[in-house]
Amino acid sequence: MIKFLHAADLHLDSPFHGLKQAEAAARRKEHRQLLTTLAELADEESCDLMLLSGDLFDSTDMYQETVETLIRALGSCRARVFLSPGNHDWLCPGSPYLTAVWPDNVHIFRRQEMEFVDLPELNCRVYGAGFTAPHAPSLLRGFRVKDRDKTNLMVLHGDATTADSPYNAVAKEDVAESGLDYLALGHIHAGSGALTAGSTCYAWPGCPMGRGFDEAGPKGVYLGTIRDHRCDLRFRELPGKRYEELSVTAGDDPLAAIQAALTEDTSQWICRLRLTGPAERVDVPALHRALDERFYALTIRDETEPKADLWAAAGEDSLRGKYLSLLRSAVDEAGPDQRQALLLAARLGIDAMDGREEAVDL
Repeated sequence: MIKFLHAADLHLDSPFHGLKQAEAAARRKEHRQLLTTLAELADEESCDLMLLSGDLFDSTDMYQETVETLIRALGSCRARVFLSPGNHDWLCPGSPYLTAVWPDNVHIFRRQEMEFVDLPELNCRVYGAGFTAPHAPSLLRGFRVKDRDKTNLMVLHGDATTADSPYNAVAKEDVAESGLDYLALGHIHAGSGALTAGSTCYAWPGCPMGRGFDEAGPKGVYLGTIRDHRCDLRFRELPGKRYEELSVTAGDDPLAAIQAALTEDTSQWICRLRLTGPAERVDVPALHRALDERFYALTIRDETEPKADLWAAAGEDSLRGKYLSLLRSAVDEAGPDQRQALLLAARLGIDAMDGREEAVDL
């Protein structure tokens, strides 16, 4: 039996645009700590192999302490490590993949064509290739394992979203014909789960730490075992902050509705909370005060719709009536984004006509 850890797309040294300089630096430091977490997890699970499928760095320009942390972490684990550079951390001149001194247990695939390493003690062969430019042709096309009596693995950075992808397009038929027992892929940032083509199991683990709301939800790595050419794969969530988007119907008591929706520990969530449905005016600052300590960071968006009485005066022979009639007609024809803006305009207009302070604040 062979046990392995499969990770990809760490994107170390991401710029974290939108954060203040100190906050971005803190997030990069937290990102680096993932490397130690991966090494410790591989040892904890008694993994024979660690398969790293590219884009460990966000670009070819990385901090020296990040390179040193990666080298130290990989050298500290007992597993043999196989690394396939991707399109973000491709093998450019001066790349640390080419210039740094790597531990003896680390093998980096430095050519844009298939090569392999034999591990006789495991009766295993590990194939791989790396990006030597920001783009790569389909490296798996036409590939066949050379010895089916061995356990055959491959670590590769590749894209399956389009057949003509410039990022090493991976076609299901090529996977099926490869004869591999497991194909460890990177590039796609959402975990795929265990996929099968022919007799080959393959997967993208997704990124192990989200960097924005486009990478929301639990993040982690895959832990796998191969016995008699059969691969079993399980997801292991990693600790740390995560991005989450939550939509809650506000109802008559928005706070109670939100609390009922929070069924797990949210202390490490960077959360974007949307309140929806018909409701009276939502006191967003009061909700922030009540909920802020439950999250690492919280943004609340009031996307509720006013209850029907917002339009009660529509049709009256008055400024209010004409204003609401025009807005209601526009709302009926608007798309979702315009609809929210028009509903807000209706509320603020009524507030202004009633001399309410909220109209001035907003």
